[in-house]
Amino acid sequence: METLGIFGAAIGAALATIGAAYGIGKIGTAAMEAIGRQPEAAGKVRTSMIIVAALIEGAALFAIAVCFMALR
Repeated sequence: METLGIFGAAIGAALATIGAAYGIGKIGTAAMEAIGRQPEAAGKVRTSMIIVAALIEGAALFAIAVCFMALR
């Protein structure tokens, strides 16, 4: 039974990581498209992109920590 819990925690951590990578990739794509359409707004777009990417990364780190805490 403990093996199933370890497997579940590993799957949860993997899904959180994959979701965060996908989200940050989508943000990067959208930001590059926006900068390509309006190069004069590159500073604001880049700043917003970094803030949102940091928030996604923080949520993913929290999810991974919860998955590892579930092992106990």
